[in-house]
Amino acid sequence: MLMIDNDLVKRLLTMAECIRVQEEAFKQIPTGGAIHRPRIDMYFPCERDDGYYRWGSMEGASDGMFAIRMKSDIVTWPRDANGNWTEDKYCIKPGIYCGLVLLFSTRNGEPLAIINDGHIQHMRVGGGAGLGVKYLSRKDSHVVGMLGSGGMAQTFLEAYCAVRDIQKVKVFSLTPANRERYAETMKKRLGIDVVPVASAREAVRGVDILSCCTDSMSPVFDADWLEPGMHVANLNPAEVSEPAYRHFDVVIRQGTAGGRPAQDSDRQRMEVGLSPMAYIAGSEDEMKRLPKSRPELRGFGGEYPHFADLALGKVPGRTNHDQITFYHNIGNQGLQFSSVGGFVYRKATTQGLGRELPTEWFVQDIRD
Repeated sequence: MLMIDNDLVKRLLTMAECIRVQEEAFKQIPTGGAIHRPRIDMYFPCERDDGYYRWGSMEGASDGMFAIRMKSDIVTWPRDANGNWTEDKYCIKPGIYCGLVLLFSTRNGEPLAIINDGHIQHMRVGGGAGLGVKYLSRKDSHVVGMLGSGGMAQTFLEAYCAVRDIQKVKVFSLTPANRERYAETMKKRLGIDVVPVASAREAVRGVDILSCCTDSMSPVFDADWLEPGMHVANLNPAEVSEPAYRHFDVVIRQGTAGGRPAQDSDRQRMEVGLSPMAYIAGSEDEMKRLPKSRPELRGFGGEYPHFADLALGKVPGRTNHDQITFYHNIGNQGLQFSSVGGFVYRKATTQGLGRELPTEWFVQDIRD
């Protein structure tokens, strides 16, 4: 069994490979060649009176590999002095995080690897957004408006450059130093023109691809800013307003985001914070810390075609230059981890890389 850390994932995985293996896996869903279970979170009161403990997991299987991705977070939902509402998280203390991918063989059940989820998480989400750009954006798309400047914004842009001839990027985030740092970093990494701008409006104006990469709990652009021919990508469903959907000519979802219960209850709710589906513990007073469910977050619900339908030609995508297209980059999370994680594992074993752990530590002779 292998332990594969973030540094090794970064060495082994290119964005082009990340996009390719996801595309191959997604196309197999309709025929049963791949399967996934959408993300479900469990909430339990924590030591903070303004936050909650959240356990999140998602699962998928493809090409002989099963993966479960698990994360352990303390979550808060702060508002800044300007009223901006975000979701923040950490494990143990701010700046530290816990996320693991466990990989198993579907052929004989053998535990194969434990993978730190940090880099693979950024890559699989960026790669998913790249699939949307590949299939839905205009082929002559050259300019990106990037809202957000964190790690996800970096891999989103890498993915766009892997599938389109991107020449210029306008980036906005709330902290000037962050957007300036992003511009400098991505300019050096990708060799393209990346310019920090002073407002979200300026970042969106005149671009071919509008990319939302934030942890915002509220919309990050006005629907009226959308222009003919744009393609829009998101990181979380709260970034896109209900009115924006009325401007989209084509909407494609990556996949199923979560199983909806027959009805919400005190302990089982949809759309809690940025959780598609949540099971909740705590007293009535403790549960008041949680954001209220928001059924207007259509990305978690709504009946739209899935990526596999588009890729296999069952539904049309963009049919003319002026259409505004939207790819909801949420839904096949578990399958992303099995396809990308399985690829990384195979590459590590071929090259003799990774830290060996005795398999006998993880199996037993007592039947459960």
